[in-house]
Amino acid sequence: MARVCSVCGKGPSTGNHVSHANNRRKRRWMPNLQTVRVKVDGAIKRTRVCTRCIRSNKVAKAA
Repeated sequence: MARVCSVCGKGPSTGNHVSHANNRRKRRWMPNLQTVRVKVDGAIKRTRVCTRCIRSNKVAKAA
């Protein structure tokens, strides 16, 4: 299962861990995805949505 928001398409971003000695190694920042019950074309589905899309009401939650 991909770690991607089904509404906005936000996915993991990459960068470096940087130690005090300035050693660098790769790391990933994961998006804060939540499984939400959403109404899609009258049917209720479970989708993975980032918290920014939930907070800005880009998703119609199912009751």
